Amino acid sequence: MLTTYTVTGMTCEHCVNAVTGELRALDGVSDVRIDLPTGAVTVTSDRPLDVESVRAAVDEAGYALTA
Repeated sequence: MLTTYTVTGMTCEHCVNAVTGELRALDGVSDVRIDLPTGAVTVTSDRPLDVESVRAAVDEAGYALTA
């Protein structure tokens, strides 16, 4: 299952790595792809993810989930 979110505040590869690490730690997530210029974060998972869990992971990385 592919789901795309928008994350604000990312400006560099360190940001990408931080968000990727937190999202990959969520149960069921197998891949995370981030388009830094747009803030689009595409998550591959084996089931639908709870948006609040995704929001918490992004917050933990220090960024904000906007959509």
